[in-house]
Amino acid sequence: MALQIDTLKTRSFTALIFVIVMLCGLLINYWTFFILFSIIHFGCWFEYQKIVGLINKSYSSISTIHKYLVMLCGWGFMLFMCNPKFQFQKIFITEIGKWLSITSFSLLILSEIFTKNPDKLKNLFNSLLGLLYISLSWGLMIHLRNYGMLFKGKSLFFDFGFALPILLIASIWINDTMAYLVGSLIGKNSLSSISPKKTWEGTIGGAILCVALISFLVSFYIDYSLFYLALTVSTLASIFGTLGDLLESKLKRLANIKDSGSFMPGHGGFLDRFDSLLIATPIVSLAIYCFFS
Repeated sequence: MALQIDTLKTRSFTALIFVIVMLCGLLINYWTFFILFSIIHFGCWFEYQKIVGLINKSYSSISTIHKYLVMLCGWGFMLFMCNPKFQFQKIFITEIGKWLSITSFSLLILSEIFTKNPDKLKNLFNSLLGLLYISLSWGLMIHLRNYGMLFKGKSLFFDFGFALPILLIASIWINDTMAYLVGSLIGKNSLSSISPKKTWEGTIGGAILCVALISFLVSFYIDYSLFYLALTVSTLASIFGTLGDLLESKLKRLANIKDSGSFMPGHGGFLDRFDSLLIATPIVSLAIYCFFS
């Protein structure tokens, strides 16, 4: 029993720190937002390379140059997705990102051309998948942050850019929580052998309650476009967030590991914490661009 209490204390403490760090990064300003997701980006990459290396032994032998160039290429894409307000000494971050991505990707290709590894094409393909899985998602999260950024004056501003990311993250969290509660109460039919603890009842119930709660909270506003936006985001987050969770569970099963990492004691790694967002973010971004831009 003592061990369980200690474990609960550890999980509670790390969860509290996690929430505080996330809220500070999300809400203070656009720079803290970018720094937060840059850290998450590199954390996810380190875990992705470890997991793929366990699944595919040849990938575990990629050079250090390959390992970091692909990360820099993906981070460059995140920089490129920033809006013109992201600048330092009149140097636009988006321009730095463009050239960082081009340079890193070119050097990555050159490094693989001259390597003697017979599996270099397979390794390069796995890295390209990582760019789609991780860097594309966090780059589009930065793009979501661009919406709603309203500035006044040269130094003071009202920045509402956090609204869409908060809506998406809240939808993911509410869906996961409600799915767990419903599944615990009435769940009987397993959703997938990949994640036996997930049930159809919990998944469907969690999605319905998530959409209902988000829609109810936004219904107090008269603007119907905002209501439809919230309805769309919460629906897509519920569906594709679950798919993201299943995908990461599949990768861990193939790698024969329990957690993707250990940066949060008792809670796993970066991919464990953000697997749902990795898949939901591109879908939500596409929907907003197509229907609400």
